[in-house]
Amino acid sequence: MLRVTRLTDYATVVMTVLAHHSDAVLSASELAERAGLEPTTVAKVLKPLAQAELVEGFRGANGGYRLARAAEAIGLLEIVEAMEGPLGMTECSVHAGNCGIEQSCGVRANWRRINDVVIDALRGVTLAQMLAPPPPPEDTARRIELHLANA
Repeated sequence: MLRVTRLTDYATVVMTVLAHHSDAVLSASELAERAGLEPTTVAKVLKPLAQAELVEGFRGANGGYRLARAAEAIGLLEIVEAMEGPLGMTECSVHAGNCGIEQSCGVRANWRRINDVVIDALRGVTLAQMLAPPPPPEDTARRIELHLANA
């Protein structure tokens, strides 16, 4: 199954809390409380997010964290890559030369195309969009007409 790690999911939650309170500097404990996460978990995700320059940290009595850029300028891909490194559906999608059958592989080019589609999809979603409520589900229920015989 393809999925992001739990820490990446939590990093997205922390980032949305920061985006929701964009005018404030929030301490790690405030972030933990507002995100519904343990303080140790928030500390784990803040470090790589700061290293990727997605959040800014401030020291001191009034220290804490805020977004380094506007939520509209931060793509979901940046958050995923800050937490997990370069996105790769397969090993050869990221690094050439790591597979013994790379030269004769008939599916490598297609995996790279799929990888590019996933990257474009994540790049196309901003942190600001993650704050928006999801659209209402489409009515996908099928109706079956039932005709009963008259008794």
